[in-house]
This record gives sequence, structure tokens and C-alpha cells, in this order.
Amino acid sequence: MLDSLKTYHDRRYLSIFLFGITSGFPWIMIGSVLSAWLKDEGLSRSAIGLFGAIFAVYSFNFLWSPLIDRVKPRFLGQRRGWIFIMQGGIALCCALMTQLSANSHLFYLALVGLLIAIFSSTQDIAIDGYRIDVIEENDNDGLSAASSVATAGWWTGYGGLGAIPFFIADNSSWYWPDIYGLLALFMLLLMVSTLFAKEPDIDRDLLRSQVVGSPTQGSAGEGSSRIAFWFKQTLVAPFSEFFSRNGVKLALSFLLFIFLFKIGEAFLGRMSIVFYKEIGFSNSDIGTYSKLLNWWVTIIFSLIGGLVNIRYGIYKGLMTAGIAMAASNLMFSLIATTGPDVTLLAAAVIIDGFTAAWSTVAMVAFISLLCNRAFSATQYALMASLSVAGRTLVASSSGFVVDFLDGNWSQFFVITALMVIPSLLFLHNIRHKITHLEKSKTSEQ
Repeated sequence: MLDSLKTYHDRRYLSIFLFGITSGFPWIMIGSVLSAWLKDEGLSRSAIGLFGAIFAVYSFNFLWSPLIDRVKPRFLGQRRGWIFIMQGGIALCCALMTQLSANSHLFYLALVGLLIAIFSSTQDIAIDGYRIDVIEENDNDGLSAASSVATAGWWTGYGGLGAIPFFIADNSSWYWPDIYGLLALFMLLLMVSTLFAKEPDIDRDLLRSQVVGSPTQGSAGEGSSRIAFWFKQTLVAPFSEFFSRNGVKLALSFLLFIFLFKIGEAFLGRMSIVFYKEIGFSNSDIGTYSKLLNWWVTIIFSLIGGLVNIRYGIYKGLMTAGIAMAASNLMFSLIATTGPDVTLLAAAVIIDGFTAAWSTVAMVAFISLLCNRAFSATQYALMASLSVAGRTLVASSSGFVVDFLDGNWSQFFVITALMVIPSLLFLHNIRHKITHLEKSKTSEQ
């Protein structure tokens, strides 16, 4: 384990960490901050849950991900250029939020939230591609380390920076629209950090040609044939290469597991702010425990999770995280029966932070392992979007589930714990395939 720590001694991981912050921060804007704003305005659980459908954009970003791999901005490079442009769009949307009211501008609130999700999910494509490209090919230890650093960064944006709005809401005269102005300023600062990151040195054209050939090969010639080849190389090749390399059955097995793994956690996360407020926790309690404490716990366990993946492999990391996910959901069920006990909340947040960090590190490393560097952003977006689909499309119904249970939060969290079981059974069935994939990558190195 001590030898594994040496993997982190690399300046590239600082850029990966900062991009992780950039990736996690927008989830605050359209997640917990927006949910708290809507709750304070008196919207129902079902309505707040439906606002979570905004996150469905993250489930479909693979549709335009080939363009992020193919179209190169005129400045800052393939990865940094896209990241910088999308960061600017997010900052602009936060500025627009300062002019809206949840009572009279609910439609525009949802529309601007949707735009934030589009910009954020697009920058995530480039950020994930950057993380894969900047690590040497077949460096499994580097991928695990990068995954843990990225997860720590994501939770710094989501938990560390995400705590600030709740403290401001409780301890100042600022209301939620004013707070979005501060979020815009934070995003502008993150744009500056993008300027100092190093663009990965990847000859993507060469890598693509090795997979699908060049325009002069086969039927690709001039005119319409050349255009058709461009579309084939850009839109078709990333997906066909993934299935041909793994085989249709194994590829579908990987995708199904990715879809199932974090559904239970997503149901909990979507309703967590509503639950805290209904049980009786203050905004400061939410900021202290759900954000700040969760932030530090997640950072620590993200790094430990990376070390475990390096030492023991991705399968054991995923299985450990899945079991802990079910346990953390049961802790929230206990809080529902006891009331607003901050000691229990701290314990639940520590367990939940451990599971969120550990599961994310293992999943990010697993998905990164499956990607071909010629199409790193596209293939990662395809698989990550499936993970998000389980966490957003399905979890958007979480408010209806709580209402169906007549507000019985304890039963709700027990149900979310049971949701983890199918994915663990499926993970057990494909464990040998995951281990074989890790070994084959290592032997190539």
C-alpha cells in the first residue's frame, strides 16, 4: 500500500483534481441548492423530484460525445478548449438564475437548469477524456489513482463548495437567487485554472485511422464518400469498436451492470435534502454534515479507494462499495425513526461518504479500463451515461415513492437498500471477466 502511494507523486493529478471540482460543482446548482430553494418556496415532494429529470441530460450526452472527440476548438486544444467553453456557459446560466423567482418564473427556472445540465454534461465528456488521455496507455495503477483524485475533486466541488450556499442561506440576508451570483463567480475562477492545465499529447487521428482506416482506403474517396467516411469515423466507429472488441454479450453485460449499480444510492440522494428539512435539520446542519463532513470523508476514502484498487483490483473495490451502499441507506432509515439527531446524522454521513467515494472510484476506474484511447471521451460517455440513467431517469420518481408511502421515510430508505442487491449479484457473475480484463491490460504494459 505504501508503494502504491508513489503513484500519486505526479503534477498531472492536480489538474485532474481541479477538473473534478469543475465536474461536481454544477450538480450543486441544479441539485441540492435548487431543491432547497424549491422546498423553501413550498413546492411538493413530487414536483421537486420531477425537477430531477433535468439530470437526464447526463444520460444522453453520449449522443453528442463523438463531436467532443472529433471537433477541435481553435484555442486551448481538444480537451481544454471544450472544458473552458462549457465552463463559461455554466457561469452565464448562474448569472441568469439571479434574475428569476421560483414563484413566477418556474418554467424559466427549469429551462436555465436544463441549460446548466447540458453545458455540465458536455464538459464532463471532455474532462473524462482528459483524465484517460493524460495517463499512459495500459497504466492501470495510474487510471486508479486518477479515478480517486477525480472523485476527491468531484466531492470537493459538490460537498466542499456545496456547503457554502447553505451557510449563507442561514446566516445572511441573501436568498437563493443571490447565492447563484456567488456560484457564477466560483465557476469563473475554475475557468482560470483550466488555462494552466496541460493538454494531453495524443495523436488522435493516428489512433482513429488504426481502427477504421483512412479516407483513401476502401470506398472512401472524394466528395460524398469522404463525408460518409467522416460520419462513420466520428459517429459509428466509437460504438462499433467497443462491441467488436468485447463481443456483444460481454459488452452488454458490462453496460447492464453499470446501469444497475448506483440506482439505490440515487434514490436516496435525490430526496436527501427534502428528507433533512422534513425531519427538522437546519440549513446549517445540512451544510456542516451533509456537505462539509461528507466532503472530507469522501476525499479520504477516495484516496484509500484508489489504493485498494491498485493493490487488490477493481472487482473487490466494487463489491465492497456495493455492500456498504446498502448499509448506509439503512442508517438513514434509522434517522427517520429517531428524528433530527446530529450524532446519527454524522455517523450516516461518514458511512455514506465512504460508499459514495469507494463506489465512484471503482466505477470510474472500471469504465476507464474499458475505453479505447482513440475514442476515450465517446466510449466513456456511453458507459457513464448509463450509470447516470439509472441515477436520474429512474430516481426522478423518488418523490412519488415517498408520497406513495405516505411520507414513511424509514420504509423508503429500506427499499433503496434492497435496490443494491441485484447489481451485486450481477457483479458476482461477471467477476472473472473483470479480473481477466485487468490482467490482460497489465500484461500489455
